[in-house]
This record gives sequence, C-alpha cells and structure tokens, in this order.
Amino acid sequence: MTTDLTGKVLFITGAARGIGEETARRAAARGAHVAAVGMEPERLEKLVTELGPGHCWAECDVTDQASLEVAVATTVRALGGIDVVIANAGIANHGTVAESPADVIARVMEVNLIGVSRTVSATVAEVEKRQGYLLLVSSLAAFTALPGMAAYCGAKAGVENYGNALRFELAHRGIGVGTAHMGWIDTDLVRDVKADSSTFEETLKRLPYPLGALTSVEDCANAFLEGIARRKRRIFVPKAVALVAAARPITFSWIGDLPVLAQAKQMVPRLEEQFRKTGRTFGATSAGMGKTRT
Repeated sequence: MTTDLTGKVLFITGAARGIGEETARRAAARGAHVAAVGMEPERLEKLVTELGPGHCWAECDVTDQASLEVAVATTVRALGGIDVVIANAGIANHGTVAESPADVIARVMEVNLIGVSRTVSATVAEVEKRQGYLLLVSSLAAFTALPGMAAYCGAKAGVENYGNALRFELAHRGIGVGTAHMGWIDTDLVRDVKADSSTFEETLKRLPYPLGALTSVEDCANAFLEGIARRKRRIFVPKAVALVAAARPITFSWIGDLPVLAQAKQMVPRLEEQFRKTGRTFGATSAGMGKTRT
C-alpha cells in the first residue's frame, strides 16, 4: 500500500534511532515533513540533514514539559503546525524490580507512560487546529507479562488505556487517537537486552508465534504509516499480535500464569545474575540514562 502523507507534519519523539528514526525516513519519502525529536542531538541533526529541506529537529526529554513545549514551538515555527504526533520515545531497564534501584524503575515508568501523556499535553492544541491524529506507542507488553519487564509492561499497559480514554475525550475536537502494539522489533533496545542476557534470548526462542517473533524496523515503520493514513484505532506489528490482544482474558488468568511460573524460579535468578554482571541498569545505547548500577 502506498501511504500518501504529502504535506503532513509528523512530530516524532524518540526519532534518533530505531522505530522513530525509520518512521521519520519513510514518512519523508512519502512526502511528509518531519519534526525529529529526541535526546541525541548529533543523530537528530544528521537524520534531518539526510532528509533534506522541509524537516526540523529538536533536542527534547519527554519527561520535561518545558523542553517539549520548546520542541513544539520549534516545529510550528519551522513547519507551520502539526498534523500527526507519534509518541514513540521509550526505554527498558535491565533487571528485575528486586535487583534494580527504585529510581531506575521509576524512570522507565516516567519515560514510557508519563512521557506519552506529556507529549500529548504539549501537542494537542496544535493537532486540534488541523484535526489531526495521535499515535501512542504501547506494546505487545500491554497484553502479556514476562519477568524482568515489570516496569515496561506496567507502563505500556497504562499507555493503552490512557489512549482508550483519550480517544473519547478528543473525539469532539476532531482528533483521532490510536495505539501501537508491537512485538519484538529489531532495534538497538532489543539488541542491547540480547547482548546482556543469553537467558532473555533463549526465552524468546521458546515462545510461540508471535510472542517470540522479531520484526524489522522497516516493516514496523510501514505499519505505523499505513495506520496513520487510515487513522486506525489499533496498529499491530506483526498483525498476529491482534490475536494476543484478543486472548488477554486467558493470558492474564491463573491458566496463563502457569507456563511462566513453571520456569520463573530457575529463569529469574539467571536473568538477574547476567544483568548484574554487566554493571548496567539500561542498555549500552540508551540515551540520557544513568547506566551504572549503584
């Protein structure tokens, strides 16, 4: 499907790498104007230079409302307004709740959930002017739970239901709201976890499709852009993730707990030990994170 985004302004958080970067590139190729927002200015500047005229970038921490407001003002000044917001910025800690400093767990929740809500608050007035669309990036983790991912799963589940309520609140303003639910995408974030934990990679290999599937950033970006063009309520990557969403009454029941609990007592200590050895609480490529354990 050819997604025509000609002339639309896309405000993308977490655009310095991974899903955000690839979505920015593919949106620009379809005629969109991109505002690339994130915490790695050198990468953002390089991206926008490669995209050519008609795009802009802004350094921004999505947990800092003032920097978000500056990024929005920069976008409006450079590109005239905002049609679409992709609230994509996200992080994942390496370790369990019992092994991680409280500030690390809180930071994951703050970036992945509060960062989404702050992004919406900063952009909603501009999006309303163009009766645009908000895409809130959740995850397959909203429908499932794995040890070592408590903060991430909790935040992504929060994003989903925040988006559900927001859809009702903004309908009369002409704004569409969608949530994106991806499985494992071949990004630096996922590669970092694999590099730090063989147990994590072994677990993925044992999971049934699509729970253990790895999708390319290219396919993910294409799915995002197709969903944006259609103002979809849900975007699933791969599409089979929709089956996991439908099965959540089982997934989150005592029956669904059984296969994970059967492995958890052996798996979790191995996972904790592997992450402990790295000396890091976040992946090697995480931007702006306190990566050393204390």
